[in-house]
Amino acid sequence: MTATDTHRAIDAVWRIESAKLIAGLARIVRDVGLAEDLAQDALVAALEKWPETGVPDNPGAWLMATAKHRAIDMHRRTALLERKHEQLGHELEALQERAVPDLVEALDDEIGDDLLRLVFTACHPVLSTEARVALTLRLLGGLTTDEIARAFLVPESTIAQRIVRAKRTLADAGVPFEVPRGAEFTSRLSSVLQVIYLVFNEGYSATAGDDWLRPALCEDALRLGRILVGLVPSESEVHGLVALMEVQASRASARVDPTGRPILLLEQDRTRWDRLLIRRGLAALKRAEELGGARGPYALQAAIAACHARAAAAPDTDWERIASLYAALSQVAPSPIVELNRGVAVAMASGPEHGLAIVDALRSEPTLKNYHLLPGVRGDLLAKLGRHDEARAEFERAASLTRNTRERDLLLERARAVQRT
Repeated sequence: MTATDTHRAIDAVWRIESAKLIAGLARIVRDVGLAEDLAQDALVAALEKWPETGVPDNPGAWLMATAKHRAIDMHRRTALLERKHEQLGHELEALQERAVPDLVEALDDEIGDDLLRLVFTACHPVLSTEARVALTLRLLGGLTTDEIARAFLVPESTIAQRIVRAKRTLADAGVPFEVPRGAEFTSRLSSVLQVIYLVFNEGYSATAGDDWLRPALCEDALRLGRILVGLVPSESEVHGLVALMEVQASRASARVDPTGRPILLLEQDRTRWDRLLIRRGLAALKRAEELGGARGPYALQAAIAACHARAAAAPDTDWERIASLYAALSQVAPSPIVELNRGVAVAMASGPEHGLAIVDALRSEPTLKNYHLLPGVRGDLLAKLGRHDEARAEFERAASLTRNTRERDLLLERARAVQRT
């Protein structure tokens, strides 16, 4: 194996093993920041040694053992006077004295719990939303700071600062490395799901830059969602979120043409939709419904996506059902964006004038003041009603608000098309 092949193997191993490695270490040292530092030290050791010795048969065990010994060395070198650190030292020495040749094997029984603790810690409400996203992608997604920065089109230093501050905030706040219980579990789970869906949405419809899609982020979010389903299989909304992401991800290859230009939903070639992802999504939605979560926010959105997935062609779409599902969603998770989407569905089901009435009621909504999809939707409805000058002005306003180059080009193209009508 060449050095290049070895480095590729190390990268793949890190993506697979890093979350489990950090989670297992965090349970031992009770500090997420220290756990990540130890894991990174193990990665550096692998980069130094594996090109010479080859990739071990059990790379995860090698990384865990290396990180454990690094922790023991750190403890021995440092005069740790605080009781917390003394306890850490006793625990690490006890682990060493057991002389377990494969520490990962010793942790196998708790690895699921460790990952769940890490999920809830990385998504703790004490952190800002931006910090939760960055820390989740770093600790659970195995992404580098540079990869996260490139995905969200912000400077690497910004992401690095967010991650450092997040770890410091968790430590200063004394956030326990544990899975919350009772009512706190439900509220914290909502934060976890929000973070995963934010990551997915940024990949599905990039807010800025030159690309309409960032598939790697969608894949990372799906992987995190699937891991979470395995950790909390009785939570209906987790299945609902996975169902939503699976079905939406199924359209990825049909959402852009060969040049990267966006293709709107009703114009997509549905034969290019990934039927396997659709089947997985529908199965996850069925499971959410079986668990009594049919009216959960993510399950309702998944049911809407399923209506599109089940329609062989755009004219076959059951828009009346979609409108009723959005009405239900507006009851359980009311927001201006949900209402905007309901306006689109009502327009498709009952006529553009009915949808426009809903959309126009949102024009004074402060949170949508600079939201490009409001004038974008309004432009579409006005065009259907033959109000072409107004439609052109709305498409141009939408183009001025979006930060995504591809989307801006599409909106300006629609403005020109309306002008020629």
